[in-house]
Amino acid sequence: MRMRHTTKARRGAAAAVLAAVMALTAAGCGDDGGGGGGKADGDGSRASGKASAQRGEAKNRPEGQAPSDAIGEMKGPDGIALAITSVVRDEGGFVTVNGTLTNRGSRPFNAIHWLSKETEMKSRSSISGASLVDASGKKRYLVLRDTDGECLCSTGLTNIKPSESRPVFAQFPAPPADVNEVDFQLPTMPSVHVKISG
Repeated sequence: MRMRHTTKARRGAAAAVLAAVMALTAAGCGDDGGGGGGKADGDGSRASGKASAQRGEAKNRPEGQAPSDAIGEMKGPDGIALAITSVVRDEGGFVTVNGTLTNRGSRPFNAIHWLSKETEMKSRSSISGASLVDASGKKRYLVLRDTDGECLCSTGLTNIKPSESRPVFAQFPAPPADVNEVDFQLPTMPSVHVKISG
């Protein structure tokens, strides 16, 4: 009799644990509905759900193919590729470049060569060395930085494993309103010609 009681107790405890695990799993899968609740983290990526979706898209994409929403792509040494997905002019006088960085090579990638050469720039393994070039106006626009010396761009781009993708961004001063096309440049990569929207 005592043995049956113990077995029932164990089953009840197991059911309670299973219900708790399922509740936590359901909560973890929830979506904020895109209502602006996701804050930018230190790397400038929005919500982790968006990053996970981009990684999933990269895994399902044929080898060597840019994302479907790419407006330009840069391919560098060791299989590194950066697909530019948007270049948007903001009302505040900025231009924000968004993209997806993918390691199509066979070794982990660290973005140490993409660092700005400005001595005050603190960010390591970032795209702080990126620039926008207005060829017609003969002007180069560098990545903006905050009062602490951090770039307004993706940082912490270290140990990007083969087949891994990460969302990236960089913010620049906006060229004059009549400039709608620029070249996006990044050290060690060929430049890409892109159109500014917004």
